[in-house]
Order: sequence, then C-alpha cells, then structure tokens
Amino acid sequence: MLDLTKIPDAVRSEGSVSRRLVLAYGAALAGLPLVSSRLTAADRKIVFESNPFTLGVASGDPDANSLVLWTKLAPDPTTAQGGMNPEMVPVSWEIAEDESMNKVVFSGIAVATPQLGHSVHVEVQGLKPARWYWYRFRAGDAVSPIGRTRTLPEPNAEPDSLRFAFASCQNYEQGLFTAYDQMAKDNLDLVFHLGDYIYEYPGKENQVRKHSGPTEGKIKTLDDYRLRHMQYRSDELLNAMHAQCPWFVTWDDHEFDNNYANDIQEEQRGFKPRTERVDFLVQRAAAYQAYYEMMPLRKQTLPEGPDMTIYRKASFGRLAEFFVLDTRQYRTDQPNGDGLKPMSEEAWKPSNTLLGKQQRGWLDRSLLESTATWNVLAQQVMFAMVEINLRDRSGFSMDQWPGAAFERMALMRFMADRKVPNPVVLTGDIHANWVNDLRVDDRQADSPIVATEFVGTSISSGGNGTKEVKNLDQLKAANPGVKFHNQERGYVRCEVTADRWTSDYVVVEDVKTAGGAALTRASFTVESGRPGAQLS
Repeated sequence: MLDLTKIPDAVRSEGSVSRRLVLAYGAALAGLPLVSSRLTAADRKIVFESNPFTLGVASGDPDANSLVLWTKLAPDPTTAQGGMNPEMVPVSWEIAEDESMNKVVFSGIAVATPQLGHSVHVEVQGLKPARWYWYRFRAGDAVSPIGRTRTLPEPNAEPDSLRFAFASCQNYEQGLFTAYDQMAKDNLDLVFHLGDYIYEYPGKENQVRKHSGPTEGKIKTLDDYRLRHMQYRSDELLNAMHAQCPWFVTWDDHEFDNNYANDIQEEQRGFKPRTERVDFLVQRAAAYQAYYEMMPLRKQTLPEGPDMTIYRKASFGRLAEFFVLDTRQYRTDQPNGDGLKPMSEEAWKPSNTLLGKQQRGWLDRSLLESTATWNVLAQQVMFAMVEINLRDRSGFSMDQWPGAAFERMALMRFMADRKVPNPVVLTGDIHANWVNDLRVDDRQADSPIVATEFVGTSISSGGNGTKEVKNLDQLKAANPGVKFHNQERGYVRCEVTADRWTSDYVVVEDVKTAGGAALTRASFTVESGRPGAQLS
C-alpha cells in the first residue's frame, strides 16, 4: 500500500499533486480482490481471540435490485490496524428474506484486505425491488450481528409513501449520540447523513467524551483518520442505527479539515501559514480513503489518491429523486476571507462555485431527466441567503451558498424556469434547525417561492443547545423566508407521499447525559404543487 509519509520529493516539488501521485494511489488500490480465489482452505480456519465485528454492520446506496453490505474486521478498534495482522482474511456473507436467516437468497465470500483496513464492501446484485432483507457476515469462528436493509422501488413504480431521516454533525466529545436511539424506533426506510460524521480536532479534557489520537494538532495521517472513525463507530447507538436500514452518506468538511475548499486549507488567521497545497492533498487522500473504508459505499466511489467521486442520485420510484451532492471537493475558496460578511462584490463573482462545473452539469441534466414528484437535493451547507445579525458581527456566511451567490441564484432560476417539480433541499452543517422558503433571490420577499429547505441540527456538536433563540423576531424580520429556527440537538424525520411532504423536527433535550428525552419540537408540511412550508 502507498505510504503517505514517503511521497517522492520530485512529486512534491511540482507544487501540486501530479498525475504520478494519482496513478500511484490507483496502483495501490485498484484490483483489490473481491472473492477468495487466492485463499487456501487453511486461511478459512482463522480463530479470533476476541470479536472482530466490534464496529457492527451497515448497508447503503441501494437501488431497485442491488445494494452494498459493509463491515470491518476490528477486534481492537483502539489501534490503527484494528487489532488485525497485515494479511488477507476471507469473510463470508449471506442475505436472507427473513430475520431468522433461514431463507438465504444470496451468499458469497469477500476478502478483507489490509490495503483497505480490513473493511468489506459487498455489492449484492439480483435482489427484488422494494423488499426488506436481512444479512450477516462470518470471519473464522466469529459471526456478526444481523442487519436489516431494503431495496428501492423500481424507477417507474409509484410507491404510496417514503419514511426517512436525515442527520449530520456528530462531535464525539461534545455530546452523546442519543438521537440515534429514537431514530432506531422510527421504522425508517432510509437514512441520509449529510456530513461531519467525524471531527478532526485533537482530544480535549473535561468533555463529555474524549477523542482518541493526538492531544495537540488535528489528525492528519491515514492511521489518525482510521482511529477516529473506529472510535465513532464503536458508539453503540450509532452502530445499532446503521443496522436498522440502508444509509446514503456524503461528507462535509470535518471528515477532512474544517472549512476546507478543494485543495485550500482553512485560514489560520495569523497562527500559522497555510499548508502547501500538495501536502494538503496528500492529507486529503488519507482522509478520503479512511472515509471510503468506513462507509457502505460502492466500489465506483473508491478514491483515486486525493479524488473521490461521491455525488450521485437515487430514485425511490417516481415518488422522489434524491441528488446527493458534494459541496467541498470542487469548490472555490470562500470569498471575503470566510466568516460572516456583507454580500460584497467578491461574493457575487460568477467564478465562485460550491459544485464545480462537472457536478453542476450533472445536476442540471439529472433534474431535467427526473420524472419524480419530489426532487430532493441532499447536501451540506445552508442554501438560503440568510443574513445573520449578532451583537459583534453580522452578514451572510461565506462558507455557505451566499459565498457562491451567482451559482446559487442560477441554480434556483434553472429550477424555476424548467418547472422542476417540488424541489426540496436537505441541509446539515450549521448545528441548528431551520425551515426556509427559497426564492431565486431570498432578499426579494415579494418574488415567487421556488423550493423549501429543511435544515437539520447536529446530533451532538455544540453540546446542549437552546430551544429559544435570542432576537429571533429580528432575524425573521430581516429574512422573510425563515419559517422556523432553533438550536436544539436532534435530527429531521420525513414522511413523503405524492400529495405532501412532512418534516418532523425531533430534538433531544440533553445530550450530555445518557437517556436524554426525545420529542418532536415542530412539524412542517409542503403540499405538492404549492411551494412553501406550512406549520403543521
């Protein structure tokens, strides 16, 4: 496997990550064995001294006939190698039509390789559409927990309803993942995780829990990222929720580095200079590989060095089309030095982008091709152009869509002009709940509403939040599109039919102690064909 600490100086001296570096990564990761053709019978008699399935099981990226089953062998998740020796291990898998695993429909053997941290990604083909399945893995004499998963309806099917949740921002140190305990009781079809699955910050004392790894400086190496992911996945509530239903995942910034933009590191504001971009991309390659290893993603997502294509779409019949976006990897630098700033000329530059040219073209084409009743952007940062007024500063967030205002308005105008049916935007990142009606220009309150944005708060980031927000009336007066805003912790549960979309804002009153109560704080409905959210 490619050692990130030994990138040749000749490659570094080019001032950017060259094709040679990408090809080196490709050579290291391509052609990894998916079946056990090279494993002997003796290899199958592995005996583990402790449970290798400490990180549980997961499934993801389903379509009508296939999905991904995931696990990772880690008898000791407190070490970077998970307690595994650097050797290939056969892992058998089976998927059944019943929870007791008596009606097995497909089975096989995959190989857990040290190159990918002994993670397993099995793409099961030939499944029936709109069907629940159960699955498990075996390695040596150990058997994994049983997970539940499902396929999506056929693209032309017209399902009656869809029930899913979306979540983001789960800082291990700042709170417990109590929200997942309630989510597991919701009987969901799907989960969308919109980023900040881990946080890259060093471990601190006097927190709810303490990060593994360095106590000074952010994590940077492949071992660092692997350890951090394993610590998070060792959480029993998160672990259990992954086993409940398939997930669609995308990243934001903390899976790599706070507020990064493509190959540009966050400004450190005088504390230290910006990292050389080549070194930063070497670090990005490590972060992206660890992310792939730990998520139920298809092989087509396998990173090539510092590049990993994660934007994609999924059809829940003709009821809903989901467009899972990436607003980090291809974006331009935040204008105006990032932060909360007025909408200056820098923010309006047509060259500013969060999507990049290729992803934006793919999104436009996909929206035009969609025949779904609801068209859903599952993405990271707030889409609404909300002016924040605080005592010591005010303005629009340059890290969010106002930082690419021209692109944002062009996308809204595209959806309005092309009559894209029922656009809905799902958002994370901001550690607060929002409901926003979206216009081409949100500052023009008398212009037509084009879409609705549901912004979900954090699972735990920021610790216990607040139900009441100071100066909320003032904020709403300055931003007429804002229908709801608070700063509690939790997630958003959505019920979708052909006639209406309902979003329930589920909050947890205390994430710093176990057993915090969960309740629905507010519910909003959008009627099909009538843009704009209404309090239910």
